[in-house]
Amino acid sequence: MIVIMRIGCTQDAITRVRNRIEDAGLRVYIPHGVERTVIGVVGESFPGLRDALESLPGVDQVIPVSKPYKLASREFHPEDTIVEVNGVVIGGDEIVVMAGPCAVESEEQLLVTARAVKEAGASILRGGAYKPRTSPYAFRGLGANGLRLLAEVGHKTQMPVVTEVMSPDDVDLVAQYADMLQIGSRNMQNYVLLDEVGRTRKPVLLKRGMSANMSEWLLAAEYLLAQGNEKVVLCERGIRTFEDYARNTLDINAIPIIEKVSHLPIIADPSHATGKWYLVTPVALAAVAAGADGLLIEVHPDPDLALADGPQSLTFENFRLLMSQLLPLAEARNRSIATQRVRIKP
Repeated sequence: MIVIMRIGCTQDAITRVRNRIEDAGLRVYIPHGVERTVIGVVGESFPGLRDALESLPGVDQVIPVSKPYKLASREFHPEDTIVEVNGVVIGGDEIVVMAGPCAVESEEQLLVTARAVKEAGASILRGGAYKPRTSPYAFRGLGANGLRLLAEVGHKTQMPVVTEVMSPDDVDLVAQYADMLQIGSRNMQNYVLLDEVGRTRKPVLLKRGMSANMSEWLLAAEYLLAQGNEKVVLCERGIRTFEDYARNTLDINAIPIIEKVSHLPIIADPSHATGKWYLVTPVALAAVAAGADGLLIEVHPDPDLALADGPQSLTFENFRLLMSQLLPLAEARNRSIATQRVRIKP
């Protein structure tokens, strides 16, 4: 439920409401940036609590929340959440492009790719150090060495870094090197991992599970938010359908739906959604036209030789073409392309 306080109520009145909620064994959540104090009640409430809260001084009204997810809903947080990743703002007036190789293969491969995508307009470097693969015999990443390469190349090119974390045991290590932690599709409902990542307070990129509906996706985000981490960005990466021509089916519906029911930013991953490089650009443009706050794009210097997901990776030239088409579309939606403004610390 949500407790809406009267305009001009005293801090003492807010404290009394907070204490009453906490005495009932529930948690208090007060979103930032609202015009007047709105207090969210987190947890399973009980009959009579609503009447008890409405009787307290300074309380205007108490509204039940119908959604199973609380902190991720617009009912709790009516204003859009803005997530900053080391100078790059996601969820504002700019389209954020995260680009780089599916997997970190070498320093040379990563550095040349980072420089190319940044020159074309990307503002965040993506790259996998730990790779969840369908086959146990496929390349599964360089691990800790890949993390070090990401951090080094990110520093050289002055780009924040996003990379996937797969295990709760690796969260602290990945958080040392990455500016943003990615939860992959396969781990969307790995609740132990979500709890650990939430506790880092690092920005998080939460991909939608391949068979997850909206409520399940937002409840996964709820795990992160419930740990006190408000820096959550959702990523639509395609869902599994009967269609087998493309790798997955990008759910364009998800973008305006999430914007309606949640305050969290949402970006799209057309690379994993399509699995085919020639589909990436048109699907990316469609996602931005639908209102996506950004894109996650796989780019490789030589996709034919890539150790992971070569068929869906763009060449440098194709990525530049995508960015050139993206700019006028962003402007048509009264947005621009984000740039990285804060120098990465040594």
